Amino acid sequence: MTARINLSEVLSALSCALDLTEGQPIGHTMRSCLIGMRVGREVGLSSTDRAALYYALLLKDAGCSSNAARLCQLFGTDDLELKPRMKIVDRQNKISLAVQTARTVALEGGLSDKVKHFVDVARSDGVMKEIMGLRCERGADIAMRLGFPRATADAVRHLDEHWNGRGHPDGLAGPAIPMMSRIANLSQVVDVFHQHDGVRGAIKVARARSGTWFDPSLVDRIVLWRNESSWWERLDSTDPTDEVIAAEPVSHVRRVSDDDLDVVARAFADIIDAKSPYTYSHSRNVAAYALGIAREMKLDSATQRRVYRAGLLHDIGKLGVSNSILDKPGRLTESERTAVERHPFFTWEILSRVPAFRDFAWSAALHHERLDGSGYPWHLSGNRLDMTARILCVADVYEALTAERPYRASLPWEESSRILFEGRGTAFDPAVLDALTACRMAVPDMTELVPLAAA
Repeated sequence: MTARINLSEVLSALSCALDLTEGQPIGHTMRSCLIGMRVGREVGLSSTDRAALYYALLLKDAGCSSNAARLCQLFGTDDLELKPRMKIVDRQNKISLAVQTARTVALEGGLSDKVKHFVDVARSDGVMKEIMGLRCERGADIAMRLGFPRATADAVRHLDEHWNGRGHPDGLAGPAIPMMSRIANLSQVVDVFHQHDGVRGAIKVARARSGTWFDPSLVDRIVLWRNESSWWERLDSTDPTDEVIAAEPVSHVRRVSDDDLDVVARAFADIIDAKSPYTYSHSRNVAAYALGIAREMKLDSATQRRVYRAGLLHDIGKLGVSNSILDKPGRLTESERTAVERHPFFTWEILSRVPAFRDFAWSAALHHERLDGSGYPWHLSGNRLDMTARILCVADVYEALTAERPYRASLPWEESSRILFEGRGTAFDPAVLDALTACRMAVPDMTELVPLAAA
């Protein structure tokens, strides 16, 4: 069993994956957390409320992957370009919003495409409300699944409410907006503009939106920090991980077990799979198939759990790939394929940040490598691929073959196994293929497999 560790270590590191899918610099969520926790202390939140706020700040974007595909389709623009561009516009200023929308729609398209998408966006008030509401609800649901109090989930759900009642999802106004949502919304915008325009720019925007987007009393707090250059420099120039972990209220530190870590990994697997309608359940299925193979190979229980978690999180790097590529029905261009083939780098970078996941981070990142070196992105081969990586290679391809994709229908077992066995001994480990076959014969619905409870 893994020694119990602080949940803050896990979520602060995994928050970097949420930054990827929002098109924000790595560390955005953690910096927002530090800003928000300082505000919380200064306004006198109790330790219980500060603990609820702390995890709401780390999970504020947990639902963000769920709207990526629809936003990409609506605007006709790479979501990783779209989201940061729209983050810096005041959506309540119709002229600014129209100008930024015109600049952002159909970035790679011609004039007719731009006009079409601009008109679509202009007529999409109801659609945008639905998209924003989905993000809010998904984020709140993940907070509840992870066992956080209702206050944390509500803070995430109402993150995009505005002080004047023109936000989402419910149009709450003034004091009706949970205090933690008010703090989180202000904190994230301050960080975005601090990164974009420096301290003066962040303070200027906070003041400009005081009374419309933000609680004026909270803005007044942040304005008082404007001359604290050393605080802002530290926020900007160092890896915030240690400070974020230290910011968790001491009396409410959550320590997690192996079973808890599985819950976290499953929640993030769902965040990953929500990025594209074509990857629904992909990560959970890969994890289940990998676990079934590991059991059939009689690997020990610790290795089985490691393989399972690696399966759940192997594609976390895809949060950094645009939906315009992930959901493309036709052949990818060379540059698009290069972008896709970068996602294992992101997987390695993110998972290696999590102390509890470092033992499988590298193996998870190798899921597109092949025994003969024909895989990507490192073109490793032979004994440079450990057993976890070899299992994931097979489980990932098997799931992809048997799932529907934008360019083809799902394949039956007979066809998918034939394709896999064509790579027996070259691309794929024969023992792993045999174990998949045996497990599939013994357990037809392998998707139901989960690790045995920790002792």
